[in-house]
Amino acid sequence: MAAPAGSFNAADLAQIDAQLAATDRMLAQNYPGDDGSRQPVHTVYVPGDRFTPSFCADWGAEALASADAHGGLARLGSLLGQDAGLAESLASRVQVKLETEPIEDLRLDFEDGYGDRGDDAEDAAAVAAAAAVAAAVAAGSAPPFIGIRFKCFEAPTRARGLRTLDLFVSGLTAAGELPQGLVLTLPKVTTVAQVQAMDFAVSRLEEVHSLPAGRLRFEVQVETPQLILGPEGTLPVAQLAHAVPGRISGLHYGTYDYSASLQISAEYQSMEHPVADFAKEVMQLAVAGTGIRLSDGSTNIIPVGDNVESAWRLHGRLVRRSLERGYYQGWDLHPAQLPSRFAATYAFYREGLPAAAARLRHYVLRTEGGVLDEPATARALAAFILRGVQCGAVDAEDVQALAGVGIAQLTALAHPRLARPATPPNH
Repeated sequence: MAAPAGSFNAADLAQIDAQLAATDRMLAQNYPGDDGSRQPVHTVYVPGDRFTPSFCADWGAEALASADAHGGLARLGSLLGQDAGLAESLASRVQVKLETEPIEDLRLDFEDGYGDRGDDAEDAAAVAAAAAVAAAVAAGSAPPFIGIRFKCFEAPTRARGLRTLDLFVSGLTAAGELPQGLVLTLPKVTTVAQVQAMDFAVSRLEEVHSLPAGRLRFEVQVETPQLILGPEGTLPVAQLAHAVPGRISGLHYGTYDYSASLQISAEYQSMEHPVADFAKEVMQLAVAGTGIRLSDGSTNIIPVGDNVESAWRLHGRLVRRSLERGYYQGWDLHPAQLPSRFAATYAFYREGLPAAAARLRHYVLRTEGGVLDEPATARALAAFILRGVQCGAVDAEDVQALAGVGIAQLTALAHPRLARPATPPNH
């Protein structure tokens, strides 16, 4: 039987294509989706003059010492609500993590964590920081992601921030190829114009140092209410990705600056305060589909002294809360927060793996299961499992056994536009 004649002729289809050409270009350019690369589970901040090539190993040793002094990693797992079997199985995995890659992302801080020490001192510290990072990269002791946070682009600190950025990047380029995981962090952003100025600054650095266009991407710290709600009633944070397409790598929520700006008293400033949740939901909407990653903030309740176990419980709960809400990264401020970061993160993926893998297996094999998943949900299932692999919580063998797919197929399911395998960390 011949196919019925359609109502739309070639001219009709061409007319519709022409009408939607601008939309097609906008979607392709501004909403490319996640690139499938590894996202660190945390960012550690250290004053810019304190980094040495042994810094990560030192923090890992301190983290293990803290856990050992309070009953070990298995006991930490039980404090976080894990059953005995899970706590025991995760303890060895977290142990290896703290011995081999205790810090995934490190930011040498020349902003709040460094302060104002005068231009000569900061110039020297920025030059020394670049040399130390280059040495760590050459020695293989640098974390996968590393960079600086410089002072913000408000008038009083703008020139200082730009000079520190310049000295650091120039120092790295003089030492050789830039670190693959180089990250630059622009703090206290209030307007789209500041982000556009940062785009100009890194473009100039690329020109001066003969770097490929777009090599220097940067993070934006969301820690002012003006970036969430602008004076005209607009959402400036939603404009950032489109004002400088492809240049922003992440948005980081700043817990304490943002809360203080809204006059939340110090006792109640928290990652889980309602004002924090609102801001982070807006951020989530703003970057959906753009490929820009999100990071939650920090808790300043540190596991030291008589406060260790209660601080671990709090930190572990907050880490889990962020993960459940689609924030897969956060800040850590002290070595003793590393055990609870990895224990809570690994438990999130290990506990969710059996159900997610079973659903994905049913989807791939087109067999009947208890849930009828659509392609979008299958992508989410695959992305969840892939994140578990990339952070070291899940092994490729686990995925193959439970979901019936290898890492290459898992990556293609999670990021069908890319269909390329991701490389798990070596631990």
